[in-house]
Order: sequence, then C-alpha cells, then structure tokens
Amino acid sequence: MGGCGFGTLLDDYVLELADGPKICFLPTASGDDDWALVRFYERFGARAETSHVVFHPWPRSDLREHVLGQDALYVGGGNTANMLAIWRLHGFDALLREAWESNVLLCGWSAGMICWFEAGVTDSFGPELAGMQDGLGFLPGSACPHYDGEGQRRPTYQRLVCDGFPPGYAADDAVGLLFAGTELRETVATKPGSRAYRVSADGEEPLEARLLR
Repeated sequence: MGGCGFGTLLDDYVLELADGPKICFLPTASGDDDWALVRFYERFGARAETSHVVFHPWPRSDLREHVLGQDALYVGGGNTANMLAIWRLHGFDALLREAWESNVLLCGWSAGMICWFEAGVTDSFGPELAGMQDGLGFLPGSACPHYDGEGQRRPTYQRLVCDGFPPGYAADDAVGLLFAGTELRETVATKPGSRAYRVSADGEEPLEARLLR
C-alpha cells in the first residue's frame, strides 16, 4: 500500500484477503511506537484476532511459532533501513520468508510496501529521498510509495530508474497492489483517480485500479 495508514477500505481489503482471522502488526519501522499500536488495535481489535511483535527490548520467546501461526502480518510505516537492520539482526528476515512461503499474507504501507522488494525509494537516511537496494527481495525490482502524496517522490523515482536503479512499481497513497507469489494480480484504490504505475527507464505506465466500496 502506497501510504494510507489505518482507517481506510484497504484495511477491509486486507481482512478479505487473509485466510483466517489472525492478524499481527509489526511496528518496527516506527520504533515500536505506542501510537501506531493503539491505532492498529482500534482499527482491527473488534474484527480480528489481533497481536503484535516488537523488538524492544527484545523479541518474544515464541517468535517463530507466533508468526507462522498468523494469517496476516501487517507492517507499518517509518524508517525502512532501521527496520530491516533490526529484522536481520534477529533473523526475522528469514522468518518472514518462511511465513511468505507458507502463504501468510504479507502487507503494509510505506516502509511496509517497499520492504518486500529488492529496492525502494526512501527517506530513511535523511530528509532527502534516496534509493535503497537491500530490501528483502521477495518481489523483484523496486517500489516507491507516496507517489501522489509527496512532491519529490515521482521525479526522484523516475530519475533513479533512468540512472540505472531497478525498475518497478509506484503507488499513490490510496492504492494497494496485490501480488500472488511474484505476480501482480490486482490493483485497488480507495479514491477515484488514484492508481499505481509500472516505472521503467522508458517512463511510467499507469495501472488501472479497482475502486473499493
């Protein structure tokens, strides 16, 4: 998801896609922020079996059992680079791949969008946007969230790709992209006119999005 946060029809879409009621929130990118946790439980607490995983001061002792027992893992926004470093330090990157290969739904917005790709456009290193090429690599190529929500996202991503950055997908804030394995299956949006794009050195190709209602 490009950058919706909680509280939109994309949350309902996640619940529809999950093969069961168990959904676990990963607020690592926001430093396990309490506000993010509250928003998650406000949004999903009455509609799913909710839980969360934090890494401060350390992860739970039953981490693998808990994660693999979920129907969906939902990654919040924040600092992608810091999140990936923490996950790798604790071997959580390998656990996420195991969950993905076990058909657990992996989803998220902003940092929770780009982390699944090989590369992404991020502000993890400072206020200026930059390309990062050490994502989890479950999905090939690159990704850019907030395509219509932050003025420098579109020109930065296009410049990076023209300079040799891996091509990939951009998503407006109100848009979600559904992959089955590594194949793009559907693009959805919560607002008319919002969409995703395939971005390459040849330019951007709009992808029509199904409007959620």
